[in-house]
Amino acid sequence: MKKVTVIIPVYKVEKYIGAAVASVLAQTYQNWELLIVDDGSPDASVTICQQFDDARIKIIQQSNSGVSAARNTGIRHAQGEYIAFLDGDDLWLPQKLEKHLAHLESSFRVGVSFSRSAFIDESGSSLGIYQLSQLKAIAPSYILYRNPIGNGSAPVIRREVLEAIKYTHNRNDCYFDEQLHHIEDVECWLRIALQTSWQIEGIPDALTLYRVNSKGASTNGLQQLESLEKVLAKTRSYAPELIAQWERPAKAYQLRFLARRAIRIQATSKAIQLVHRALATHWQILWEEPRRTFLTLAAAYSLWLLPNSIHKKMEAVALKITGNSQKRRILQEQSRQLV
Repeated sequence: MKKVTVIIPVYKVEKYIGAAVASVLAQTYQNWELLIVDDGSPDASVTICQQFDDARIKIIQQSNSGVSAARNTGIRHAQGEYIAFLDGDDLWLPQKLEKHLAHLESSFRVGVSFSRSAFIDESGSSLGIYQLSQLKAIAPSYILYRNPIGNGSAPVIRREVLEAIKYTHNRNDCYFDEQLHHIEDVECWLRIALQTSWQIEGIPDALTLYRVNSKGASTNGLQQLESLEKVLAKTRSYAPELIAQWERPAKAYQLRFLARRAIRIQATSKAIQLVHRALATHWQILWEEPRRTFLTLAAAYSLWLLPNSIHKKMEAVALKITGNSQKRRILQEQSRQLV
């Protein structure tokens, strides 16, 4: 049995970290080590981690340097042939590692195996919707504007894939770009797709529970846009044709994503501004993904024009319809996989 190294960066997640670690302990695949990287967390997160009595768990401490640096520290200490990342506020279902290893062991050209993710709220309750994306034949352009992996808790990666893209910074081996504090995962997946021959491929099961956290890093829209510009500039330096063709779509999809975030926290004017910027940047998003784009536009304006109680009811109906459609799609894909 091949060992998996699970890496959890820890910073201000005392409300959630206990459940995250417990979800690793509950895995059906048990040949793992868990590296908890304390990124200078000022709260009780590390104290909570120290309460778990399991020899496979190690706590590594560093001064606060960001999630990329924490993941890099974990990778440098890893003993496993496979590397899995779990953010401190997310969860895994028990078969997560087992199913990814089966996928990787049966697909020798696949270097990154990712799962679907189900959204949960801050209390851990299901929101009934999922992150769905294309699972196979994933091109670099698709990574750039859709990020099929979806979040940092979804992939399991062969160690040799990460070794193939590493570079040296301040005399340390780096895998994730420590200058990025948002969408650093997209930049890493892009390098894998562009600089290696390894394939990135998904499995249909929703094995990651992704927490929609109002205080999470992904909620800072301005910083995300700045990080996207940095990713585009960096990728342009070695793949200029890709960026020339896909820069505007990538920005538009990111703006639409941020508009949906703004809608969720009821930032009305910001939501409308962001969805308008998305359309102005790449109007073709209207026919590339008409349903999602029109729903985002409608939700932004309903938040502005309608009483909050009515908007909430409409939002709940839309989420229920979307969730049911997504569940049917997942079940269909799982059925095809079994044939």
